[in-house]
Amino acid sequence: MGMSSDNINGLILAVSSSVFIGSSFIIKKKGLMKAGNSGVRAGSGGHSYLAEPWWWAGMIAMIVGEIANFAAYAFASAILVTPLGALSIIFSAVLAHFILKEKLHIFGVLGCVLCVVGSTTIVLHAPRERDIESVKQVWQLATEPGFLVYAGIVTVMVLVLIFYYVPRYGRSHMIVYIGVCSLMGSITVMSVKAVSIALKLSFEGNNQFKYFQAWFFTIIVIVCCLLQINYLNKALDTFNTAVVSPVYYVMFTSFTILASMIMFKEWDSQNGSQIATEGCGFITILAGTFLLHKTRDMGSTPAVPLSPHELSRCCSPKSSIPVQTT
Repeated sequence: MGMSSDNINGLILAVSSSVFIGSSFIIKKKGLMKAGNSGVRAGSGGHSYLAEPWWWAGMIAMIVGEIANFAAYAFASAILVTPLGALSIIFSAVLAHFILKEKLHIFGVLGCVLCVVGSTTIVLHAPRERDIESVKQVWQLATEPGFLVYAGIVTVMVLVLIFYYVPRYGRSHMIVYIGVCSLMGSITVMSVKAVSIALKLSFEGNNQFKYFQAWFFTIIVIVCCLLQINYLNKALDTFNTAVVSPVYYVMFTSFTILASMIMFKEWDSQNGSQIATEGCGFITILAGTFLLHKTRDMGSTPAVPLSPHELSRCCSPKSSIPVQTT
């Protein structure tokens, strides 16, 4: 049986979203590099990139991609749309290799593949969301004890990362910047869900913005997005784009699924097979992330020739290294 017209439209929008989002990483990276040559780098706390046209072009590409992604959900199911977000990782890595000359080692490629496979496995086997018909219903779910505890833990972790780990380890450990973006991203998505419902119902004639809950979720979206953009810029300016993209995708997807399960109590519809498959997906993600971290600098550092003293030690009779003579 062929795909329905709605699924085809959703597929086209989802693929287009991945192309725009993947290219936005590279375009923004070029803007950050140019801005860093003439001012304080974003990784050092500078904001000179705001005057750089390349960075704004990247932001526009990202916004267009996100709009296409939201629109795709109007035509096709999340099971079809969400995994296609992994295409942005591949597209970004390929562009980084050819445009930014950022070499990705073969084991880094394997790590990227593992991240995509693991994330796709989790997304494909994640339970469906319940139907939401009003912004008040989302507010009721968001104020239940389970999600309040999750939101509190996320807030504390983000504050600790920003005020303790970022000044000390931000420029040497990519996971610090990406952690801030991913943790806040899970809250952003839950708020975006509420705002999108409010907009949809308002367009249908049932104004939801007369309730303070809709404006509260809107403010959360704006604040979280600004925070994510700031620290994503720092990550892109400091680390290899081909590594930032998949790690960010993996962590963002994982935390978003976790937040969605807690808020919408979607574990009620899962069986043992689904839970086991998701566990395998997480293990695959961890393996891919490990490979990406360990191989991010492979192939970029030239070999250092041995000094005469070291060469004499290697070639001495006491050395355990065999010396081939010609």
